[in-house]
Amino acid sequence: MSGTNGIPFLDLVTPHAELREELCEVFKTALDTAGFIGGPMVQGFEQDFAKFCDTEHCVGVGSGTDALRFALIAAGIGQGDVVVTVPNTFIATTEAISQAGGRIAFIDIDEATYNMDPEKLREYLETQCDFNSSTKTLVDRRTKGRVTAIVPVHLYGQMADMDSILELAERYGLIVIEDACQAHGAEYFSNKENRWRKAGSMGRAAAFSFYPGKNLGACGEAGAATTNDAELAQKMRMLRDHGQARKYYHDMEGYNGRLDSIQAGILRVKLKHLPEWTEGRRAAAARYRELFADADAKIGLPYEPEWTKPVYHLFVVRTQERDELMKYLASVGIGTAIHYPIPLHLQNAYADLGYTKGDFPVTEKVAAEIVSLPMFPQLQADQQSRVASGVVSFLAAEKVAQ
Repeated sequence: MSGTNGIPFLDLVTPHAELREELCEVFKTALDTAGFIGGPMVQGFEQDFAKFCDTEHCVGVGSGTDALRFALIAAGIGQGDVVVTVPNTFIATTEAISQAGGRIAFIDIDEATYNMDPEKLREYLETQCDFNSSTKTLVDRRTKGRVTAIVPVHLYGQMADMDSILELAERYGLIVIEDACQAHGAEYFSNKENRWRKAGSMGRAAAFSFYPGKNLGACGEAGAATTNDAELAQKMRMLRDHGQARKYYHDMEGYNGRLDSIQAGILRVKLKHLPEWTEGRRAAAARYRELFADADAKIGLPYEPEWTKPVYHLFVVRTQERDELMKYLASVGIGTAIHYPIPLHLQNAYADLGYTKGDFPVTEKVAAEIVSLPMFPQLQADQQSRVASGVVSFLAAEKVAQ
């Protein structure tokens, strides 16, 4: 970032400065009570976050990856079971599947929303799998693995088309676990139920990350799983704590995946401010749309279906001159990022899955064009004007050069 008037991609200093006194009180309470693991602060946050997500249960854990892994294990994903997700996501989504014992099957994304394309999901289930309707057993022809679950990712703060995904899951007897790590407070209008539903409340369970840069971020690592299934919640509580329901009595092998009390206290403080911060993000997104109104043909703006209320974890635009644009914006002090530059099916980590370039053309096309512009609740209108002016100036210069 050049100079002192640069515009950061993300501002994590301002909100903590504003909440310094409240956050310091959390630390003092932990020191005074020696309550560092579990206890009232964790339980209080779990209750508040479950209510926020319109769910019965919340299980605080060490990270979003823990949350998704524990949800999959608790839901019964077995060794070698096939779990369907998208290649346009952070690797934590697929790490959780693999670490739960599952095998990954990718589905391409919808080019407008960047989320799982239900039509491509249907095509995969109907043409690449064999289904035994009497036993409700679905087998992937390529891998011979039993397909058991779907993990839709609510990417960039916007929910996937859950009605369509859940309908297919019910038809084939599949478990749906939401990856809501970027979607705290996002909503989806369910035509089936004729009401708005919160992210984290529609699948069998859901995973949230509270990594510092998330819409609701801890001051360190933290995560949570939400569910309306009491038995599933209890299994996740045991998994996070070495498989014990009470100290030194282990009903299963588990993990050390507990949520620190200090992080829970910090999150509980911040949760009170999350609705206001979300409105700040939505207002910033609306300003960006106004500023780019005359540049629509030159830059692709986020698509917002009428059935979603996104929370704009990221404001992602598209241009074929992405790399050059990022270099130019960096030269004038404007921070940007890419989420994500290399699709997961092309990562070295998943070479053994046998996917090749061209298997998921929409994801590959999008990955070469997307760029995330500055987005945070405290983003000022004048800062956004500078961002938009920089983008439009660059694209105009590129057009003249051509």
